[in-house]
Amino acid sequence: MVGIKVKKRGLKDSFSDRVFFTINTILMIVFLFIMLYPLYFTLIASISDVNEVGLGNVYLFPKGFTLEAYQNVFINSQLWIGYRNTIVYTTGGVLYSLFIMLPAAYALSKKTLFARGVITWFFLITMYFSGGIIPTYLLIRSLGLLNTPWAIILGGTSVWHLVVTRTYFSNAIPNELYESASIDGAGEFTRFFRIALPLATPIIAVMALYQMVGYWNSYFNALLYINKQEMFPLQLVLRQILIANQSMYIDPSMTFDLDMEETILKMARLAQSMRYALIFIASAPLLIAYPFVQKYFIQGIMIGSLKG
Repeated sequence: MVGIKVKKRGLKDSFSDRVFFTINTILMIVFLFIMLYPLYFTLIASISDVNEVGLGNVYLFPKGFTLEAYQNVFINSQLWIGYRNTIVYTTGGVLYSLFIMLPAAYALSKKTLFARGVITWFFLITMYFSGGIIPTYLLIRSLGLLNTPWAIILGGTSVWHLVVTRTYFSNAIPNELYESASIDGAGEFTRFFRIALPLATPIIAVMALYQMVGYWNSYFNALLYINKQEMFPLQLVLRQILIANQSMYIDPSMTFDLDMEETILKMARLAQSMRYALIFIASAPLLIAYPFVQKYFIQGIMIGSLKG
């Protein structure tokens, strides 16, 4: 009888597991659809006929395939300047952030570090308190960084990224490796460059991706510190184009003849289609970069998120 009861309980557990995984799979599929459909719709709307998009006839597949929206976007030379500037700001910012964050995270992972707790709290306080926009602007101006790439690149690193990276160094790399290297005469710099960094490839890739997304999508710092159009990042260029396109919308209080009204309506719909093209153009580089670090993403985040 005991054996039968155990068997029935095992069948019950197995059935509940199947129900759980089925519901979980359905929810994940729905969630995936909710996340991916806006991007998919942006793509198909940008390559569909402007009239079909304006009438709301585009749902799952493009209608009236055309690249007119992209042609009108790409003839704007300022767009390419914005792309160039954003690539420079993003590359420089990621390298600078990693240069600052990795040594700090490695040092804070050492339990023998003098005043380790005080230094950690010093970093953590900055997550909740800052000087504010005006003091930061005055500091940037006093340093002579206005209208220079350094105003964007020297944005610093995220303390949360620092904490996650420190936890990775503490948990994922055995302390015995450091001790063995010390016995062989390796110094702290040797252990950092020859042991810690090669074994921290997953977390470095993840942090680089996070920083890249942050710098690529950042526009507020450029809005504050950059006044020259030739130094605008991509996001500010897109903002200018979108604002310029707002003037194409029809004012309901104005009256036109039939031909003029159709022309303006087409221009307004083309402006709307250009908005979709601009969104996809701005998102494409990140979508291309993500697959290259995907294999490190889960490993780096899961190990780095463990409490050390």
